[in-house]
This record gives sequence, structure tokens and C-alpha cells, in this order.
Amino acid sequence: MRKLGLQGAVRGKTWKTTKPDTSSPRPADLVDRQFAVTAPNRLWVADLTYVRTWAGMTYAAFVMDAYSRRILGWQTSTTLRTDLALDALEMALWTRRTEDVTSVIHHSDRGVQYLSIRYTERLSEAGCVTSVGSRGDSYDNALAESIIGLYKTELIRKRGPWRNLDDVEFATLEWVDWFNHRRLFGPIGHIPPAELEDMYYRGEVSAEEAGLKQPSLH
Repeated sequence: MRKLGLQGAVRGKTWKTTKPDTSSPRPADLVDRQFAVTAPNRLWVADLTYVRTWAGMTYAAFVMDAYSRRILGWQTSTTLRTDLALDALEMALWTRRTEDVTSVIHHSDRGVQYLSIRYTERLSEAGCVTSVGSRGDSYDNALAESIIGLYKTELIRKRGPWRNLDDVEFATLEWVDWFNHRRLFGPIGHIPPAELEDMYYRGEVSAEEAGLKQPSLH
């Protein structure tokens, strides 16, 4: 279709949140679609999405731990500037402030927000390792996209329409707290993400027992 100059019809207006940065070298993909890990703080995944409001477009960024699916950091904004993703990262680092995050692999798509100098320098300063998905691969950041899909389904579409950024921000705060501490999540044994982490640190659960080797991302 590309060679023939053809493009499929799209219902409604498309809105791109990922603007690839082609001007600088791209970090390697250290994940290669393998999102199963055996402990917290081995792999974090990050992504962002958009929310339509009556006042205009709002964006939400998330950083999640691949082991427990816990949302470590998030932020909302009316712009797609680097500060959106960076503030979510800062919250994630604050959430793990008492834990060793050295050598955590931070995986994202090729968006300019994640490849910016400020963002990559902050990862380096924290001791994290940058990983970026391959271009044109719809599964390169599937875990983050899956959790964002739950966010859009369980909150945004269910409780919309939204008036403005403040409404989205407060509702996201409530949803993240519920998701981390009360939502029963199938791939990790039908328990909340925070509970799985507590069980791990008490030595009461292994990766296999939690069901983390299952291929399902939902």
C-alpha cells in the first residue's frame, strides 16, 4: 500500500502522541518484547496518551514497573513537552526513593519526550539504563500500551466527557491509587500490584507463582 500511495480510511481524526526523534542516535532495544521479569525494579516501561476535554486536548504520561504492573509515576498536562514525561519519571524515582534503582532498564517508544537530553540525563543520573523500541513495531512497548488501554477503558471512556485538565488530573489520581492498591489484576494472580510487591519483599511469591510468565498482557 505504501508503494502504491494507498492509505486505509480512518474513522475520526487521528492524534499522534509519539513524534519520533530522527535527529540523534537511538538507544538499543534491550527488551525485545520480553516483558516478564523476576523482581521489581528490573524493568520500567513508560508511555503517554491523550484525553479529549471540552477545553482542548490533555495528555497523560505513565511510568510502570513490569514485574507488578504498578504505576510508579504519572503526570497530566495540556502540552506534549518533555516536562510531561520528565515529571512522571521524577514521581517514579520518588516512589522508589528507598529502593535501589541502579541498572533499572527504562523502556519507551521513540518519542522525542523520552529521547530528549534532559530526560536521558535524568535516567543516567539515577543509574537507569535507557532502552527504546524498534521503529515501526507495534509491539515494542506493548506492556505500557496495555496498561494505558486499561486507563482509557476503565476511566477515560467510562466517566467522560471531561471538562478540563483539572478534572482529568483528579480522576487520574483516584484511578492510579485504585489500580495500584485495590484492582485485582489477572496476570499477577488476581491481586493488586502493590500487594504483589509486598509479597515479593516478604519472600512469599515467585515469578511463576504470580503468573508473570503468562503471555497475556491484559
